[in-house]
Parts: sequence; structure tokens; C-alpha cells
Amino acid sequence: MSPLHAPRPTLLGMVHLLPLPGSPRSGAGTLESVIERARLDVDRLRRAGFDGVVIENFGDVPFHGSVAPPHTLTAMTRVALALDTQGLLVGINVLRNDAAGALAVAMAVGADLIRVNVHVGAAVTDQGVIEGRAAETVRLRQRLAPDVAIVADVDVKHARPLGQRPDLGDVARETAYRGLADALIVTGSGTGHQTSIADLQTVRAAVPDRPLFVGSGVDVDTVSEVLEMADGVIVGTSIKEGRISDAPVDESLARALAARARQGVASR
Repeated sequence: MSPLHAPRPTLLGMVHLLPLPGSPRSGAGTLESVIERARLDVDRLRRAGFDGVVIENFGDVPFHGSVAPPHTLTAMTRVALALDTQGLLVGINVLRNDAAGALAVAMAVGADLIRVNVHVGAAVTDQGVIEGRAAETVRLRQRLAPDVAIVADVDVKHARPLGQRPDLGDVARETAYRGLADALIVTGSGTGHQTSIADLQTVRAAVPDRPLFVGSGVDVDTVSEVLEMADGVIVGTSIKEGRISDAPVDESLARALAARARQGVASR
């Protein structure tokens, strides 16, 4: 059974990596400084009661569209291997949409899942038009890392569908049943933006047999309501110092959100 099928909601915290070597904002920073920050975030998320982490090259703006350079993948591999993630679920997201690269990193570090922003269809983004490559991704997963779950966005943030906007339920069904995603993510329009409850309801009704995650806008005030419909959350901005996306994890905010999430489940 996938590790995402858990008896209680799954809380995943974002480990937004500082700019990696070779990216425009890396400056004079070294990979060791990236590792040091990532370790801090992982340790704080563990102590706060989160179930896992998603490691993402968030600092590498502007992002490559579908293929990240080799030095990004090797740097992410080194960072992930330097972290103490024992007992935690580990996810890899190579921005903007390098599913093959994420699978390669996941295989090397023993991760549990990858996040794929555009798994089916096509989306217009600030990187241009990105096309889903579900056929390639699922076949590569079978060869490289068959135990790694593919967690795919439905109408991902910072993007809009190419052409006329399709029905969200149809996109969810195609992502799950034609793209063979193991779990689905619903987000708001951008990083930190609240996810629509109506969108959650639509996706849940369309695909009742896959774990459903909320991937943006979850905070201590909304997590209980969100988890009435979702199986888990992926949280970044609202648990960062100053609620700034690329700041370190604020352990007190993360702990408060985890406590509220568990309290909400216990009261059902």
C-alpha cells in the first residue's frame, strides 16, 4: 500500500531550498549553506509533528520548464542525502516540471514520492507552455523506482490550461485514471493562496479513490476545514518565519498547525 494511504491526515512541510549553485541568485553561497538551512527546516518540521517533507528547488527562479540541468539534480541529491529524514515521508519536486529528474533524485535518495505540477494536458505558465508527460513519467517510474508515488496537481497554481478551461472534475479523472497518478493535489492560484473548498469538493467527487492533498493556502485557521475533505496538506508559506515563503520554518507556527490538524481529526 502507498505510504500516502494513512489512517490519519498526512502533514507534509515544504523544504524550500535556497538558490542552488548555477542558479541566478546563488551568488557566493555554497551548497553547504543550502544543506544547513534544509537541515534546520527538517528538524523543525519533525519536532512540530509533521509526517514528512517535500524538498523543492524553490530558490532557483526563474525555473526551467520541463528539464532542469544536471547540476540542479545532483545538487538536490546531495542535499537530500545530507538530511536526517529517518521516519519521515520524503517528497521531491524539481521545478518547474521535471518529473524525470525528480524520479532520478527520488531513486538515488530513497524518497517516497514526487510531485508533478503538470502531469496531463498542457498549461500556460511563466516558463511558457508546459505539456504533461504522463506516459513517459509512469513508464520511467516503473523502470527506476516503482515504489515512488506520483502525486500530481490538478489545475496547478501559477498556471492556466492551454485553450478553453476544462471541467475540473474531468481534469481530475484524467490525471488519476488516464495519467495513473497515485494521489492528487488541489491548490489556489499561487503560492500561499487559499484553495477553493468548492474545487476540493469537485475533485473529491470526481476521484474518490485516490488520496487528495491541498497544496496551497493552508494555515492554522483553515486546516481543520480543509481536512474534512482532504487526506493531507502540503504546507509552506503559513509556517515560515514572517509567513515569507523562502524564510526558514517557524517551529511554533508549524507546531500550532499540526496540533490544530490533529485536534480536528480527534473531534470527529
